[in-house]
Amino acid sequence: MKFLKYILYLLPTLIFIVFISIRETKGSLGTLKNPVKLYFTPSVDAEKIILSAKPLIRFLEKETGYYFETAVPTSYIAVVEAFGTDRADIAIINSFSYLLANKKYGANAVLRVVRTGNQTSYRGQIIVRTDSGIEKIEDLDGKSIAYVDASSASGYILPSHLLKKHGIKPSRETFAMKHDNVVTMVYQKQVDAGATFYSPPHHETGEPLDARIRVKKQYPDVLEKIKILALTDTLPNDPVVFRKGLPKIMIERIKNALLKFVNSEEGKKVLPEIYSMEGLIPTKDSDYDLMRKMVEEAGIDLEKIIK
Repeated sequence: MKFLKYILYLLPTLIFIVFISIRETKGSLGTLKNPVKLYFTPSVDAEKIILSAKPLIRFLEKETGYYFETAVPTSYIAVVEAFGTDRADIAIINSFSYLLANKKYGANAVLRVVRTGNQTSYRGQIIVRTDSGIEKIEDLDGKSIAYVDASSASGYILPSHLLKKHGIKPSRETFAMKHDNVVTMVYQKQVDAGATFYSPPHHETGEPLDARIRVKKQYPDVLEKIKILALTDTLPNDPVVFRKGLPKIMIERIKNALLKFVNSEEGKKVLPEIYSMEGLIPTKDSDYDLMRKMVEEAGIDLEKIIK
């Protein structure tokens, strides 16, 4: 009994010694043995992302003095779970993944992606045929509508939230799985309206860049036959997320280095290949509160969607 008490008394000290030994063997975060792990979501070919990201890694290492390594997991949920096991220190992820990573593991948005035309946020649109007789959003009450899928912010969550806000109840709701499928269904009069992503016209040419363009080759008159009836609220673009517990000085160094890279000539060439982005801006967690509210009101299971 005395021996057991003695062991229990020494147990905290033994655990501390083991922890210190492991830490010293592994090395401090940012060292060659324990590099900062930068994850990308599997939005495009993994090999292409890693190859394109090499100039970024070289720049970050030179600017911060830390060592880095990159990875592209096979799924969005794998990126989220990597924050829970300290396998990911930083990740560029979509908004849904961020909400879950923040809720489960305290990961925090620090920067936000800027896309073509200096877009720092995105929104959805509701489209109808120009000959439908539908002139305002209230005219959609009792009409049929096609969405993309339940995980699409621009193709479902934002537009369905807009309809609910106006007290509109469609007679039939369909999920077409792709934005171009939604446009096609509206064009072919299979549904009265459709919900897709919106992009503002090209800032120089004025050419439309929204989802209708995806079927223009198949339907050359799509811009004449289908009009934008309404635009949804805007949501912030995908964030650059940092793991909970990272030292503040490390976060600041890496954040400043990333911002410096996006403004460099090399960065302007590389970024579109890495993640279809043109820049980064500072952001904060509260910027994503509107999306949280919409997800909550829609009763959406984030983990199920991300899987």
